[in-house]
Amino acid sequence: MKAVKVIVDIVFVSLFLLITFFGIGPILIADGSDRERLIAFLVVLLIYAIWFILLTLWRRKSKEMLSR
Repeated sequence: MKAVKVIVDIVFVSLFLLITFFGIGPILIADGSDRERLIAFLVVLLIYAIWFILLTLWRRKSKEMLSR
């Protein structure tokens, strides 16, 4: 079970990095209007929040499974 936990943690971290690269990068470099940048920024923040909630749920569930 610990090997699965490590693999899933690596996947979560990798996807956090991909969200950062493909989300924040274009916001900083985009040539659109300020409103477009703000909307893109809010979408990226929403994706971060959802991903963080999924990570928290995964850790809570894996902790419960390990304690059994």
